[in-house]
Amino acid sequence: MNRFPVDVALIVVDLQPDFMPGGALACADGDAIVPGIAELLAQRRYHTVVATQDWHPADHASFASQHPGHAPFEQITLHGHPQTLWPDHCVQGTPGAALHSSVDWDAADLILRKGTRRQVDSYSAFQENFGPEGTRPATGLAGWLRERGIAEVHVCGLARDYCVLWTAQDAVASGFRVGYLWELTRAVSADNDATTRDALLAAGIQVR
Repeated sequence: MNRFPVDVALIVVDLQPDFMPGGALACADGDAIVPGIAELLAQRRYHTVVATQDWHPADHASFASQHPGHAPFEQITLHGHPQTLWPDHCVQGTPGAALHSSVDWDAADLILRKGTRRQVDSYSAFQENFGPEGTRPATGLAGWLRERGIAEVHVCGLARDYCVLWTAQDAVASGFRVGYLWELTRAVSADNDATTRDALLAAGIQVR
């Protein structure tokens, strides 16, 4: 099987048990994409592979449990911007936060942990959400990829309508060509699929 050019990288977003059926923040059929992603990595078609890992402190500001009187999936204003409140998930060091054990992660050149700052959520692999400073701090991934000569990224993983989408949009904003591996993603809510496709089209992102 042909390998992709050396300037194309794969980003696997948050393939973690807490986002699978039975997990704390399950995506419907989230486990269905694991075999395909495992095979993709095993084929070694990409010269550069990045995996992201949601890695929250136990008292993270995005958790509904930290906001008395609020329930998961409610929306509040945090640092002047809308914030969805989530069930406690991907808490540092817990089994639900581990990278999925059915994938051989030896193919990954970089494992990027995100959402580690208590006061700031982080959907995208490239930038955190808005923080108390009023900015979206960079994770450093764009620079790391550029220094490796990467011009294009393909994204997959969980969740289709949040972390994978934001990663793809921020990749475009960072100057990369982007391919979105739709069949290797699943959503928090499939009701968002049409909106997600519209957002990808608006950003000029190729659905592969």
